[in-house]
Amino acid sequence: MRDVSAKVDTLRTAVARAVLTAAPETLDAIHEGRAPKGDPLPVAKVAAIQAAKNTPQIIPYCHSVPLDYVGVDFEMARDSITVTVEVKAIYKTGVEMEALTAAAAAALNLYDLLKIIDDTMEIQGVTLLSKTGGKSNVPASEGFSARVVVVSDSAADGTREDRSGALLVEGLREHGADAPAPVIVPDDAEAIRAAVLEACHDAPDFVFTTGGTGLGPRDVTPEAVADLFEQDLPGVEDHLRAYSGRRIPLAMLSRLRAGRRGRTILVCLPGSPGAVKDALAALFPYIRHAAHVMQGGGHGG
Repeated sequence: MRDVSAKVDTLRTAVARAVLTAAPETLDAIHEGRAPKGDPLPVAKVAAIQAAKNTPQIIPYCHSVPLDYVGVDFEMARDSITVTVEVKAIYKTGVEMEALTAAAAAALNLYDLLKIIDDTMEIQGVTLLSKTGGKSNVPASEGFSARVVVVSDSAADGTREDRSGALLVEGLREHGADAPAPVIVPDDAEAIRAAVLEACHDAPDFVFTTGGTGLGPRDVTPEAVADLFEQDLPGVEDHLRAYSGRRIPLAMLSRLRAGRRGRTILVCLPGSPGAVKDALAALFPYIRHAAHVMQGGGHGG
């Protein structure tokens, strides 16, 4: 079973279709209420909904997804019944298997209820028509630029090796960023401010700082950069706290900040490697849309 614990909850949708072919006389029997086991469509609908909700019991490697909606429609033709199933959930992983399983179950139940009068029936296909949600639903964008400033007394004086900044640069590069090695400064407000201003000088898409966002006596990063923001980005802050808070309750103590300066998004993160990993998982690729918008691309993608 794949580990999806690092993923972000998004609205996931999937639409699947199954087609059952049958003799025209069989379709006539349904229309006229003469099917020997009663109207098969309501039974098939309930079967589809149950199958969607119980997909992990049938497909072992599927995750248990809390479904928000299962819709089942039937289209009756002269010699076929088309089943269309739509599934929705707000979760970390997609619902295409739920939709496919539901469509297949509906077709199988139709077959079971009608086989007594028609041995020519055939389930011709179970097809995924569409799916949305998650990273695959984020419009592709070109490479971007990013700078990283590490705030740490011990890393600055060489008594401790920087881990969070190096991890952040590595993660940014994996997401397609032009990201040079991090700049390291001590927990000093003037040094932090100067380093951030220098990082913003050539207007990169993003500047990240790590460290100095806690409650310690030397944690001054939020204060050092406060007047550099031209606009606050409270949604980014809320999203990061919510993501980390569901994993580590101590994240509530973070004073992380996010805002815009010119055409640069500035995000001040905690200094632990775990916080950096959380930020990369929570923000990317979604935050790249900010650079797209500020370049005049609009909100449509």
